[in-house]
Amino acid sequence: MKKAIRPYVLAETNWKQVKNENYSTAVLPWGATEAHNYHLPYATDNILAEESAIQAAEIAWKNKARPIVLPTIPFGVNTGQIDVKLCMNMNPSTQYAVLKDIVQVLDHHKIQKFVIINAHGGNNFKQMIRELSLDFPKVFICTLNWWQATNANEFFQEPGDHAGELETSAVMHLKPELCLPLEEAGEAQAKSFKLKGLKEGWVSTQREWTKVTEDTGVGNPKAASAEKGERFFRKTTEIIAGFLQELHEADLEDLYE
Repeated sequence: MKKAIRPYVLAETNWKQVKNENYSTAVLPWGATEAHNYHLPYATDNILAEESAIQAAEIAWKNKARPIVLPTIPFGVNTGQIDVKLCMNMNPSTQYAVLKDIVQVLDHHKIQKFVIINAHGGNNFKQMIRELSLDFPKVFICTLNWWQATNANEFFQEPGDHAGELETSAVMHLKPELCLPLEEAGEAQAKSFKLKGLKEGWVSTQREWTKVTEDTGVGNPKAASAEKGERFFRKTTEIIAGFLQELHEADLEDLYE
């Protein structure tokens, strides 16, 4: 049976649909290409960003909002993982250049609401948004981390930081064919900083990944399951869809109360 074209996914739709559609919000999934312990695919963050964006957009579209999901950016900031074979790095300055070009197109076509759905902890767009706001004052730009849309502790024993229970469960739900059996996963016994301020979290720096973890994982995946992933992903997707709906209806000249 032929799969229907999704009109809210730019990569699938066509000029016949696009030229007559009044999109209110552009949604950009942004991930990374990096090792995720031994058992998850390098594209884990891309899968999570894209699926959360598309599924949230579907819900919002059915509620008469008009989001359009742009193609996923598959490279993130991986300066700390540069020693891990084929972890692909895109520097923040390059990310800014990419964002500026995208916002320029949106501004030209009068799409004035722009949401970045991020699935990689190394990506941080806040300061870029500040700078872009000076060049494109008519475009409202915001960013969200999909895994923070709801409290992960209500779904998982130990969510984990990287390729742990949360990410493993989500990929087991979305792309089970790309997951190795859990017994193939490493122990993910990550080291922490010795310095007090870094350990307590009020000082920040990047981690040198190969000195932190042998298998690239940070967080125990052993309790992961597709069922947990489905419940968590459904909840976060519904919340993100609600935000897209709210943003669609929002007056950009009246955002404060």
